[in-house]
Amino acid sequence: MNNISLLIGGVDAAARGGATFDRRSPITGEVVSCAAAASADDARAACDAAAAAFPTWSALGPNARRKLLMEAAARLRTHSADFSRLCVEETGAIGIWGHFNTGFAATILEEAAAMTTQITGETVPSDYAGTFSMGVRQAAGVCVGMAPWNAPVILGVRAIAMPLACGNTVVLKASELCPGVHRLIVDAFVEAGLPAGVVNFVAHSAADAPAVVEALIAHPQVKRVNFTGSSRVGRIIGELSGRHLKPCLLELGGKAPLLVLADADLDEAVAAAAFGAFMHQGQICMSTERIIVVDSIAAEFVQRFVAKAKTLQVGDPTRSKFPIGACVDAKTVDHVKELIADATAKGAQVLAGGAGPGGAFFEPTVVDGVQKGMRIYGEESFGPIVGVLRARDTDHAVELANDCEYGLSAAVFSRDINTALSVAQRIDSGICHINSPTVQDEAQMPFGGTKSSGLGRFGGKAGIAEFTDLRWISISTRHRHYPI
Repeated sequence: MNNISLLIGGVDAAARGGATFDRRSPITGEVVSCAAAASADDARAACDAAAAAFPTWSALGPNARRKLLMEAAARLRTHSADFSRLCVEETGAIGIWGHFNTGFAATILEEAAAMTTQITGETVPSDYAGTFSMGVRQAAGVCVGMAPWNAPVILGVRAIAMPLACGNTVVLKASELCPGVHRLIVDAFVEAGLPAGVVNFVAHSAADAPAVVEALIAHPQVKRVNFTGSSRVGRIIGELSGRHLKPCLLELGGKAPLLVLADADLDEAVAAAAFGAFMHQGQICMSTERIIVVDSIAAEFVQRFVAKAKTLQVGDPTRSKFPIGACVDAKTVDHVKELIADATAKGAQVLAGGAGPGGAFFEPTVVDGVQKGMRIYGEESFGPIVGVLRARDTDHAVELANDCEYGLSAAVFSRDINTALSVAQRIDSGICHINSPTVQDEAQMPFGGTKSSGLGRFGGKAGIAEFTDLRWISISTRHRHYPI
């Protein structure tokens, strides 16, 4: 049993009133974590603590902040085994997913640390003689980060790394599906020696989420909000932030297309599609949910891809090294089954998978003959299922790729790089990869989507703009003449 407390102003705390909530394992159904269930008052207290810590932290020199962030990255790596265990227990992931999450999260922190000396401005010519004008970036204030369960260490760290590097203080709001993972992130910062109140932690029950989220966003000292999660909830966060005039960075859902053009290397395309569709049970925002293959090579590609999918065994990750673990809950499996039933009733075929051992486990599933009008055509599945769409030619493939409300990640496979680059430029998405999978990330890259996949960009220098205020400061060195 993992007992999870809040962290407010450097002090471990129970929720006011002593409320708690349980997280049950999607593998066994047993309670694995018991966490403090914060109220709106707890959320406001966390924001107060962050506001009190802001003046000192924002005034700290960039190299001092860099040193602390680097130490936190080292602490993350030290706890890799703990993160892996918690990811398995709370989310049903395979063990290597937790280890990968931890290593990449540490890289995100190291990249943020490198940005502390890159928060630069510029001089701007003034029309007034003797006036020196500058565009200056400086810390905004308290930032609220809201992280999801699916890549819990990566996305939990990403929610707070760049805000801290820019001199802001933060409140991390945990997912109710992995409170233990998200609290362990905060513990790494505490162990690294960050001052009390610079990082604060709030967990809550599902029932209390609306009140806690509104209290966080409405707090007068909160200056930035970032949220990673579903587009449905992202719209709520965006509306609340707009109501309070708070800038909001949203990284939301996706239904990534992988385009296989007529001259593609099919072995590479199959390997990338299988990884993109089924890694972490298809529960990644960049997961390949649509394979769009040109008719002339569709039969051969599908045959190879189905054969690959059938090699991916699903099972309990605590008992053996299965490549496919449990989904986060049985509701995800039910949703996948609904998509299959709808698609097959409208003429599609299941060529691999389509069943499972029960509970939150489900086989990697390939549905061929997907067409408009089927739910799987445009609805995010966020599970171990991928649809195959047939395209007449390259132009039709691009048309199908863009016929979707989401625009996070995409991929194009072709031996003709000029053609592939042209296709990539025509796809409406924040990210597009040529001859590599839809699922990939690098800490220094601008990460974010278009359309219903969100607003703004995480990563590298792009993140600096999201978490700082750009101010105009001028210095007049001469007497000025005024008309009155």
